[in-house]
Amino acid sequence: MAMDKITYITPQFAVTSELAPEDFPAAAALGFKSIISNLPDGESADGLTARREAVLAWRHGLTFQHVPAPKLDIFSDAVVGAMEDALHRTPGPVLAHCKSGLRSAIAWAAASARSQQVTCVLDTLAAAGFDLDFIRDDLDAQAHRKHWLGLAPAMDCGCPEPAERTPAAAA
Repeated sequence: MAMDKITYITPQFAVTSELAPEDFPAAAALGFKSIISNLPDGESADGLTARREAVLAWRHGLTFQHVPAPKLDIFSDAVVGAMEDALHRTPGPVLAHCKSGLRSAIAWAAASARSQQVTCVLDTLAAAGFDLDFIRDDLDAQAHRKHWLGLAPAMDCGCPEPAERTPAAAA
């Protein structure tokens, strides 16, 4: 098994390192329903292509989304918007991967910051073992790009909504 460690960020979202063919049946056996690959095709010389991952996922009853997140573009609207859309479209629990799992955690955080308080997103990451306070400014920038799609279960940090977004405040 290539994935050496799975880290749950929320009960419905986890990250891991690059996947190998034998990881797909293992992920399904662990109860995952979807795989999101944040690894751009060709970044890893011996890695699976997104097309190959899609076939492996399908063979094992998993939904698959490819949201390539190049290191220098991880906070771009193209990557964050695609990650947000993927998290809304895929049933959970979701297992996302990249080379090490870190980029997948950051892409999740950027998408989640569009629907939740940045402090809560960072606290959720910290509880999972990711000390990413250094991306706070980038997450704050994402918070200003809210799409109001609602909160996908895979993004739910369990934090209360800000007062200005509660139904009572909107009435």
